[in-house]
Amino acid sequence: MASADKPTILIVEDEPPIIELVTFTLKGAGWNVVAAQTAAEAWEFLQQRLPQLILLDWMLPDQSGLRLLSRIRGDRQFNELPIIMLTAKSMEEDKIAGLDNGADDYVTKPFSPRELTARINALLRRKTPEHSQTLLNAGPISLDPVSCTVSLNSEKIDIGHAEFKLLKFFLAHPERVFSRNQLLDKVWGDHVVIEERTVDVHVLRLRKALKDAEHLIKTVRSVGYMLSEK
Repeated sequence: MASADKPTILIVEDEPPIIELVTFTLKGAGWNVVAAQTAAEAWEFLQQRLPQLILLDWMLPDQSGLRLLSRIRGDRQFNELPIIMLTAKSMEEDKIAGLDNGADDYVTKPFSPRELTARINALLRRKTPEHSQTLLNAGPISLDPVSCTVSLNSEKIDIGHAEFKLLKFFLAHPERVFSRNQLLDKVWGDHVVIEERTVDVHVLRLRKALKDAEHLIKTVRSVGYMLSEK
């Protein structure tokens, strides 16, 4: 799978050593990483592309990270964007201020790279499980987001690019029904022009790839599709 399909994390940080450390850590965990050294750079990036998570430093050269956080949360399209404050400010009142302004979590410097990775995974599992890098399973199916592989009864199988994305989304949201339009938005993004009936084609190909486990992808008449072990 192309790296462009890995979740992207935006680091808003002006200290090069911290950027280098965090970038190395996150790329090793399977994420794409983009760095912005000012609030202005970060905001410009957000107008072009929506990351899956932001690591936001408190002290930035042009304005405080707290002010940028408030601006992000004030924009309706960024309401659900996971944000972790990454800062040297460790006083309780600073943490409360960050959380009150919309941060989802707070990591203080110096930090453990392993803890940072764990915090990110925990937050992504909670808010956008399809972007977590943890193993996903259902019945005999196992999907590894890091190596971008799918196994059936412990044997790796060949699966198309679009079908991989679709299966990953289903595995992250088991027992939930999604309409074709919702799948287009959540799996391919609202910026991609694809007809709803194309979803049916990819579901058909996904079932074919899953062989004896195809029954886990269920059609809900007049609604859409879901993954269910029941």
